[in-house]
Amino acid sequence: MNERQPTPYLVTARWQKSSYSAANNECVEVAHDAAHVNIRDSKASGHHGLTVSADAFTLFVTGLKGE
Repeated sequence: MNERQPTPYLVTARWQKSSYSAANNECVEVAHDAAHVNIRDSKASGHHGLTVSADAFTLFVTGLKGE
């Protein structure tokens, strides 16, 4: 199986962990630009994650908050 290599942006992106992350670093990290949000597992940072539109991510987070 061929694994896709991360795009250069994802390699140099400024990844952020949630302030709700567990002490053992089991969490999701995000990096974003104006149009996209990139999501990855912090334990598998070398693997390609998921990229969604900024609008879709905003709707997702809003739904989680119940707003």
